[in-house]
Amino acid sequence: MNASAPSLASTGRPSPAAALELLKPITWFPPMWAFACGVVSSGVSFSGHWLYIVAGILLAGPMVCATSQAVNDWFDRHVDAINEPHRPIPSGRIPGRWGLYIAILWTLLSAALAATLGTWVFWSAALGLLLAWAYSAPPVRLKRNGWWSNTAVGFSYEGLAWVTGAAVMLGGDLPEWRILALAALYSLGAHGILTLNDFKAIEGDKQMGLRSLPVQLGVQGAAWAACLFMALPQVLVVWLLVDWGRPLHAAAVAMVVLVQVAMMVRFLRDPINRALWLSAFGVMVYVTGMMISAWALRGLAA
Repeated sequence: MNASAPSLASTGRPSPAAALELLKPITWFPPMWAFACGVVSSGVSFSGHWLYIVAGILLAGPMVCATSQAVNDWFDRHVDAINEPHRPIPSGRIPGRWGLYIAILWTLLSAALAATLGTWVFWSAALGLLLAWAYSAPPVRLKRNGWWSNTAVGFSYEGLAWVTGAAVMLGGDLPEWRILALAALYSLGAHGILTLNDFKAIEGDKQMGLRSLPVQLGVQGAAWAACLFMALPQVLVVWLLVDWGRPLHAAAVAMVVLVQVAMMVRFLRDPINRALWLSAFGVMVYVTGMMISAWALRGLAA
């Protein structure tokens, strides 16, 4: 164990501010946005569904996603002591085993909220929570290999959230295949986005035996993998939208992809220093394409 790792002998209780930081509100946006895409793509009128929509957005972000952050920080506390010693657990602001207690409590609260939104939503949330624990907790600890970990998180944050949003609007029914197809493609694209986040932790990952893609493929290889994973699924989305008779939406998504490609060219020249830049600005462009695609499906369902 690293000497700088947090001591479990610490006493006291965490402050509300430290607990909120542990739940990482900044990470809630992607699944909340994906849930909103699912709501739009369902083709169902928003009227009369606002309570379910708000509850579903809370489930996707402040509950399930926040749970995954708490679980990850608890089981990653020794890695964070190397990479990010200011985080709540390694810094001691979340003392003792409070990080684990918060993760368990948020898991139970998330499952309880999901149960009020229908059977499909409950099982979808349960799968997301299972993946959150499998991602970080031994013996599975999917994050030990970047291929598996990024697939699991991309599926949870984008695909499951998108499908759940559509299911809430459809009275709990499984959405039609075109919704599932777009949710799957944007989940695959999220694999590349998650690889971008691994560039900031290469040294700590090496020391702790975590085989992220930058560790496995090297900096340049992982940079190319991230770009291809982001771009190729979106190219397939463009093709599908054309095939479904939505040429204007397809053209708009194509423009979104071209903007990302221009940013990727700049990123590939200096992956280490520009990974967070591409993650911040490229992702905003990426999620714009998601919503355009969702509205395309809404037109088909209308």
